[in-house]
Amino acid sequence: MAKSLFFTLILLFMSIMRPTHSRFWTKGYTISIYNNILDKSDKIWFHYASKDDDLARTQSGSQPADLSATTMSALPPVTEVRVESIVFPPAVKPPGSAKTLFLGGAGVRGMEIGGAFVKFTAIGVYLEDNAVQSLAVKWKGKSAKELTESVDFFTDIFTGPFEKFTRVTTILPLTGQQYSEKVAENCVAYLKSIGKYTDAESKAIEKFLEVFKHENFPPGASILFTQLPVGSLTISFSKDGSIPKHANAVIQNKQLSEAVLESIIGKNGVSPAAKQSLALRLS
Repeated sequence: MAKSLFFTLILLFMSIMRPTHSRFWTKGYTISIYNNILDKSDKIWFHYASKDDDLARTQSGSQPADLSATTMSALPPVTEVRVESIVFPPAVKPPGSAKTLFLGGAGVRGMEIGGAFVKFTAIGVYLEDNAVQSLAVKWKGKSAKELTESVDFFTDIFTGPFEKFTRVTTILPLTGQQYSEKVAENCVAYLKSIGKYTDAESKAIEKFLEVFKHENFPPGASILFTQLPVGSLTISFSKDGSIPKHANAVIQNKQLSEAVLESIIGKNGVSPAAKQSLALRLS
């Protein structure tokens, strides 16, 4: 009786609010609601959330959305993620964009050195709200494990027809040259592997390296990338964790723009933790 009454209330709430995407948790069930823009009908599906899934979401910072927090906003109701002492807010307005993007996921970037895992940066990936519907067409109903293990899922994110914003915040100090050379190396390797490294991409890489040439990033500083579907890569810097209004540079090259995010969440991406967080929060 109580369960029947609960679902009746959910359906009544849907008819009033009609959110683009909402996710509610109750007694082990995840209730995901998408508004299908093709036929204007609400699609609902349920799956049982195991204790392991609950634990993984909690560890990744993917907390269930509170029903009372759902609003008429077009943005999915998401929570902040804390990586070490660095907090990634649930939504930001990136430099070079007129839109507010939601936090898709966040995680640490590090590597094993001398038997210890050394953390260099914390990375947050933000997405435009229409990314939810775009990705749902192909990936709706997939588990977090399936998404995490799918190269195509992450490819659909960094090549998707929606805005992306990536915030890289330093845990250990880095020079601009150290950071940019490693990113450029990964981008070139990826672009060559897919046969899309031409003179245009070579020149874009040169511009990318030049932007970072005289920069230094102490702990807590941020490197910000705004990636627009038209192919521009907006680069901004922040020394205090804030989001600046103005960019340091804009590079017009779609392949490089996608490759920068690919270097983070792609097949050999440098942050498996960020990939897992994205998969958990979007599953």
